[in-house]
Amino acid sequence: MFKKACEEEAGEGERPRGRMPGMEIIPGRGLELVMIGDHRTGVEERIGPPSLGHAADRPAVYATTPTLVIAYAPDDTVELVEIGYSGQGGEAEASYDGIQLTHRLIDDVVAELHAKGYTSKPFDIGYDFHAGFSVWSMRVLEAREVDRTAEEDDPRCVVEGVSVAPYGCFGDE
Repeated sequence: MFKKACEEEAGEGERPRGRMPGMEIIPGRGLELVMIGDHRTGVEERIGPPSLGHAADRPAVYATTPTLVIAYAPDDTVELVEIGYSGQGGEAEASYDGIQLTHRLIDDVVAELHAKGYTSKPFDIGYDFHAGFSVWSMRVLEAREVDRTAEEDDPRCVVEGVSVAPYGCFGDE
């Protein structure tokens, strides 16, 4: 699916550009393209080899848009899928249930998810959602990068990534 979508986007005879088609997460499972339990060889057939580090390194970083970071278990099966922000908005960002998750203010994302009935537990850099995903910020992006009205010293966090795995993998529960 990924290679075909990339080939269609790139055009006949051009090299695929690595843009991921739709980034809707599947809580506790991953993405349609990469699921918890998939074997590394199947993942790399779909999205290519990791761009950073040796192929056996964990986690593996893939040069897709947005960036995928995949943690593999010792048996080379996927145990965690992370989606970074692309900064492009829309389908280039991770989403769930009609809500854009990445490259938005974390408080807005959490409020919209809570309004839809999803529950979460805060942790030091974000929120673990009981459905099986986390939204987080390493505080690399500033609020003014997603809110033109934000002041230079605005302390609000921007969601820079989403981690997807069964809820038991997050935190201490």
